[in-house]
Amino acid sequence: MLDDVMKVIKERRSVRNFEDKPIPEDVLGSMLEAIQWSPSWANTQCWEVVVIKDPDVKARVQEVLPKANPGRKSITDAPVVLALCGRLKDSGYKKGEVTTKFGDWFMFDLGIAAQSVCLAAHAAGLGSVMMGLFDHDKVGEVLKVPEGHDLVTLIPLGYPAKVPSAPKRKAVAEFCREDTF
Repeated sequence: MLDDVMKVIKERRSVRNFEDKPIPEDVLGSMLEAIQWSPSWANTQCWEVVVIKDPDVKARVQEVLPKANPGRKSITDAPVVLALCGRLKDSGYKKGEVTTKFGDWFMFDLGIAAQSVCLAAHAAGLGSVMMGLFDHDKVGEVLKVPEGHDLVTLIPLGYPAKVPSAPKRKAVAEFCREDTF
C-alpha cells in the first residue's frame, strides 16, 4: 500500500495541456471528496471550493490572468477548474483569537487540500496544476468570492493531452537534518 501511495506522489506532474473530454460527475465527486477528507487545523475545514465549468466564467477568469502565467491557456482548455478559497479567521483561531506565530492557518490547510485533490486526480487518470501566479483579488471578483474569504489557488483538472517529464529533485541528504538544524 505504501508503494501505491509513493507511486502516485512520484508520478504526479503539473499538467497544463488537456484533452477535450469531460470529467464524469462521479470522478469529479471523488476529487471533491479528497478535499473533504483532507486534514485541517482543529478540523476547521476552512476551505470553500468554486467548481468552474461554464466556458464564459472560465474565459473571464483567463482574461485577468497575466500573460506570463504558463497555465493561462489551461483555464479554458480544462473541462473543470477548481478555485480553492479559504475562510479567514477560522483555522488557527480559538475563541476569535489567533493561536499561532504565523497567524491565520488557512494557507496551510488549503495547501493540504490542494495536494489531496491533485494526488487524487493523478490516481484517477486526470491531470492538474496548482496555479498561484495571478491577481487573486481580480479573479475573486470574477468568481464573487465574498468578504471573509480569500482565493488561494486555481486548479485546472482534465485528462492530460501531454504529461511533462519529472523535474530534478534534491537528494534527501540535501534537506534533511538529524536532531538539530
